[in-house]
Amino acid sequence: MSRVANSPVELPSGVEVKLSDSEIEVKGGKGSLKMALNAAVEVNQDGSSLTFAAKNGGKFSKAMSGTTRALVNNMVTGVSAGFQKKLELIGVGYRVQAQGQKLNLTLGFSHPVVYELPSEVKAETPSQTEIILSCADKQMLGQVAAEIRAYRPPEPYKGKGVRYADEHVRRKEAKKK
Repeated sequence: MSRVANSPVELPSGVEVKLSDSEIEVKGGKGSLKMALNAAVEVNQDGSSLTFAAKNGGKFSKAMSGTTRALVNNMVTGVSAGFQKKLELIGVGYRVQAQGQKLNLTLGFSHPVVYELPSEVKAETPSQTEIILSCADKQMLGQVAAEIRAYRPPEPYKGKGVRYADEHVRRKEAKKK
C-alpha cells in the first residue's frame, strides 16, 4: 500500500491556499489553480503545511488521499516554480516558429500545421528545431506537449519527428537485401 498521503505538502512563501468542503484553490506567483476535492479525502491546513487523510478506512479513500496529495503537491509546485517541457524537431526541413499563442510547425506535410496554444501555456522557440513549453498546470502542459508530438511522432528507422528532449528513440535496422 502506498504511503504518499502520510507526508504533508509544505507551502513555500508567497503561496496561498483556500480550502472549502468540495474545492481547493492554490494561488502563487505563476497563477492560480483550482481542483475539486473527493468526498472520501480530508484535507487540513496547519500553518504552512497541508495534511491529507482518508475519511474512512476503506481502500478507495486511502488511494484517493494519496492521489489528492500528489495532485495538490503538483499545484503548489506549479504556482510557485512552474513546469517546463522541451520538444525537439528532428528531420530535414522540420521547423517551428512561435507567433503569440500559435505555433507554426513545418513537419514535412504538404501544408504547415498551425497549433493554437491554450491561454495558460507559454511557448518559446530558442532555435528553429526546439520548443520550450511552460505552464503552472502540469497536466495541461503534458497534454499540450503530447498533442504537438502526435502530429509527427518519432519513427524508428531514421528517428525523424517531434520528440521530448529526454526521450530515447529505439532505432531499427533497415531491411537487408
